[in-house]
Amino acid sequence: MKINSNTIIIGDKVVLVPYEEKHVPRYHDWMKSEDLQRLTASEPLSLEEEYEMQKNWRNDDDKCTFIVINKEKYNGPDTEIDAMVGDVNLFFGEESEGAGEINMMIAGNDSARRKGFGTEALFLMIRYGCEHLKLQQVRAKIGFDNEASIKMFTKHGFKEESKSDIFKEVTLVLHLESDVLTKITELTEGYREEKYK
Repeated sequence: MKINSNTIIIGDKVVLVPYEEKHVPRYHDWMKSEDLQRLTASEPLSLEEEYEMQKNWRNDDDKCTFIVINKEKYNGPDTEIDAMVGDVNLFFGEESEGAGEINMMIAGNDSARRKGFGTEALFLMIRYGCEHLKLQQVRAKIGFDNEASIKMFTKHGFKEESKSDIFKEVTLVLHLESDVLTKITELTEGYREEKYK
């Protein structure tokens, strides 16, 4: 999405930067993992296909993506590759105005997990979506066997909307009403935006 191409979002633990060509090789290496493919319901892509996907994400008006960076390891654009720990995405379909689907992945090694990176990235993205993309409702589709993600989303107010035995996934939804927005503001107290590069 072009709207976020020059924006970084800074939180307490993570920095969100636009997904650029330079991030593709590291991202592609992550996605060779069969475990990550299963957890994210993704198909393996060639490196060329991954570059093409990055371009599509950059130019499509209905997709917004950021790379999640470990803030402790971040010291400007030159340090991004080594500090990458995942990604977070919002998709906007045609179902209804203001509704988006979110997915988030913490893909770094085990040292990047269980540190709150995913939770913060999730809510920084939702806040960005509310403030810039008119987001009013957000859904997450999660595989039945991804218990850690289901637990995290439901802990923060997402409610089960439906289940699909065919796709073996549950759809969780969060309506962004005033009390929820207050909670999101509290969860992202350190939120700030800066110009990228």
